[in-house]
Amino acid sequence: MTTFKDQPDPTWKATFSIVAVDPSTGQVGVAVQSKYFAVGTVVPWVRAGIGAVATQALGVARYGPEILDALEKGVRPAEALKTAISTDPQAEERQIGVIQADGEAANHTGSKCFDWAGGRTGPNFSVQGNILAGEEVVDKMASAFLNTSGSLAEQLITSLEAGQAAGGDSRGQQSAAILVDQVGYGDNSMEGIDRLVDLRVDDHETPIAELRRLFGLWQHQDMIEKGMSQYSKGDFAAAVEIMAKANNQFPESANILYNLACFESLAGIASESIIHLRQAITLDASFRDLSKKDSDFDPVREMTEFKNLVSSQ
Repeated sequence: MTTFKDQPDPTWKATFSIVAVDPSTGQVGVAVQSKYFAVGTVVPWVRAGIGAVATQALGVARYGPEILDALEKGVRPAEALKTAISTDPQAEERQIGVIQADGEAANHTGSKCFDWAGGRTGPNFSVQGNILAGEEVVDKMASAFLNTSGSLAEQLITSLEAGQAAGGDSRGQQSAAILVDQVGYGDNSMEGIDRLVDLRVDDHETPIAELRRLFGLWQHQDMIEKGMSQYSKGDFAAAVEIMAKANNQFPESANILYNLACFESLAGIASESIIHLRQAITLDASFRDLSKKDSDFDPVREMTEFKNLVSSQ
């Protein structure tokens, strides 16, 4: 008969994760993958301007808010972590990673966590995992974080991908999640909403790949919202600049092309507006009828090219 000591109990969060910050933006985040259903409901905890926590192995969710509360009171990560587990009779079965918003990190891997288990800390990050294929998993995760450019979310997901490529969770894959907070994120209509990225894959054969796909959809929507924010302010040149970058990243998005055409029309870039509207209609014919009634095209409405475009079938 196999005992608990011989093999991990299925309730264990056999997991690898990263908690990290981006000092240049003030963003704090955590990303995680596990052979465990809906790992995003238990392991990752983030609080804008304060820090992030990953609580795993024989994880308990209360450590997330408890440690974040301590960080918010000015307790340093190592001390907050030590205090949290000091009265826990199962501390040696826990694994926890902590990062403070200023970049200071700490982690704990109990002596009774199943091999391979351990972690690494460095400037602005902590990676940790248990029941892994080997220590190269966390080594590759750390290296990927440090050598990836782009947003914090991009760094976090790339770190997970590197960990999986190195063998990941020795029991396999099931779920993944990413949380990123930023103080004051959002426009005036969302004042106080600090959650920047919040994506979960609860059950999937390749959850990190699916998380990457969802992140691409998030990026697409985020760029449109940023462009619309400038549009609502009447800064059409800035809206064009944002949407042009979005078009470079998502060249087959009819929605982005249509918005770009709208912004260019309002910014007085008539010829480019017609070109991008034509491309949008080619990808999605429904934009032809929409453009006929869209006041954003009033500046180009009397142009022969526009009339021919919206009247053609």
